[in-house]
Parts: sequence; C-alpha cells; structure tokens
Amino acid sequence: MNPRQIFEIVQVAYLGIAATDLPAWRSFASDYLGMQVSDAEGGRLSIRMDERAQRFLIESAPRNGVGFIGLELRDDAALSAAERFLNEQGVTTTSGTPAECALRGVAAMRWCVDPDGNRVELCHGPKNAAGPFSPGRPIGGFRTGALGFGHAVLQTPKIEPMRHFYLGLLGFRLSDYMENPFKASFMHVNPRHHSLALLEFPEKRFQHLMVEYNFLDDVGRLYDIALREPGRIMTTLGRHSNDHMLSFYSKTPGGFMIETGWAGRVINDMDAWKPEELSSPSIWGHERNYLPPEVQANAKKAMHAIEKKGVLAPTEVIRSPAFSLTRVEK
Repeated sequence: MNPRQIFEIVQVAYLGIAATDLPAWRSFASDYLGMQVSDAEGGRLSIRMDERAQRFLIESAPRNGVGFIGLELRDDAALSAAERFLNEQGVTTTSGTPAECALRGVAAMRWCVDPDGNRVELCHGPKNAAGPFSPGRPIGGFRTGALGFGHAVLQTPKIEPMRHFYLGLLGFRLSDYMENPFKASFMHVNPRHHSLALLEFPEKRFQHLMVEYNFLDDVGRLYDIALREPGRIMTTLGRHSNDHMLSFYSKTPGGFMIETGWAGRVINDMDAWKPEELSSPSIWGHERNYLPPEVQANAKKAMHAIEKKGVLAPTEVIRSPAFSLTRVEK
C-alpha cells in the first residue's frame, strides 16, 4: 500500500545536530551563515532561519552528526494515521514527551529509527516565533516556508533498506538517482527537488545539509568569507545537474559539510514527475578536493562529457524582497 494514501509528509521541517563544540557552532551559524542563534534549555543552541521558532537544535554530545530529523505532517489526524501504519509495518514508534515537543517547538511528535539508527521524528503544529527573523549578519534571508529548511544527505551502508524505509514506508518520492560511481537516491516530499538524499558508502555518516539563500549575492559574499578562512571550502562553487542549485560546500564545526546555494529547481507537478538516472552530480565546478584522487578523476571525466555536449540548465529565480539594511544595522 502506498503510505501517501494514508498520510503525507509535507516538509523536512527541522534538524537536530549533535555537536562536540557548541561555541564554534554559535559563531558558525550566526557570523558565517547569517542565521539567528539563541540559547535553549540545557545549554542547547536554537537556530532560526525564518518565521519559524526554530529550524535547527544543536545539542552537546560526545559525537558530531545528526541528532534527529523532523518530518512535518499536516495535522494530528495524519500523525495518528502515520503511527498506526508504521506500527502495522513492524516499525516501533514512541510518543515524544512534552519536554521534547517544547524543545522542537511542535504541538505533538512521534519518533522511530531508520535502518541506520537515525532518530526520525514525525510531528505537526510547528510554532512560529513571536518576532521577525533577525539575521546574525546582513543577508536577504533563506528560501524555506513550505519547502522546509533545505535538505539533508546521509551516507549509508544499507542503501536498499534505507530506500525502502523512506520511499516505501514514509512516502517520499524519488526525484532521480545515480548508479555510478556510487549509488544515490534523491527524494522529495514537496516541490523542493530533494529534501533528503541517500548515498551508498561503507560507513554510516552525515554527509551534508543544504540551506538556500534568497539572493545570489549572499552566496557570493559567503564564498568571499570562506576564501579568507583556510580549509573552510570543501567543494568549490558549481552547479548541480539535478536540482540546478548554484552552490558551494563548507566544513562545519562538526566535520560534515553544509551546502549553501541559490535558485534550486522545484517540481511543480509531483504526480507527473519521472525520475532519471544521473551521469554526473554536477554540470560544472564542485571540485571535491576531499575525495580520493581516482574518485575526483572520475567526476571530472563525467563533467567533461557534459561539457562536450554543451549541457545548459534553466535558472528558476524566486523574487524576494531583501531585509531592510537600516533595520538590521540597528
């Protein structure tokens, strides 16, 4: 049975991040990315990107990586339906405590674990903040809203069980995929091209998260900042072949990467969408200097083939008013 006939996930709403260095994350989120940072219960950091009370919750931990993934449903009826369906499929769900729901800023939550042991939280009723978003430095804001915070990419040695969990049990839709040089699945729950992706690797790892700026200028300005910080840039400026995102990747205080981009593609008619196999993850740029030389060589070979064909991708520009610089400076 298709789970979307029973319940529907509308967005990947928030992310919990386990961190060994909270002070570094405070500076990184505010001064580097331009997000709004505030203190939360238990020494945690609450991160805002928009009108929502919170998009990221960073918790002190003995490791770095994903703490939990928050998947938003429309209402309590959908949440109850999802709980019944997952239980019938042999997936154990647990109700979030009042304290946990308060920390996430949601009305209700049920959680389970995926085949890799990642905590996956189904929720509804997210809270908006009392005041407007106030960036850590002057930026034009992030593209979020009904599209969710951005996307998360997980490396997994269990690609098929993970695919079944997210596509078969949670109702994600396949956007596109890769078979070589490694297996990858890109998945969506709303018009954002992908909100979650799975990459097959020998070890489980949080590969990266992505946030999208409203203005190209903010991506370019952040790139300038990153160039002044040795070792910060992990993947150079480039453009992806699937979601057409113009972006680059930075090293976070947790060691994994964050992709910062602009003008991501949207899927306007999800029912008519046909997944395609990708020959290369990018059409230009995105040099991945952290990868082994042979892997980098294969990636460049694939992009050279695209270059010879003269592949071009359209740009989907979303017009958005900037923040008042006068208000920000005050």
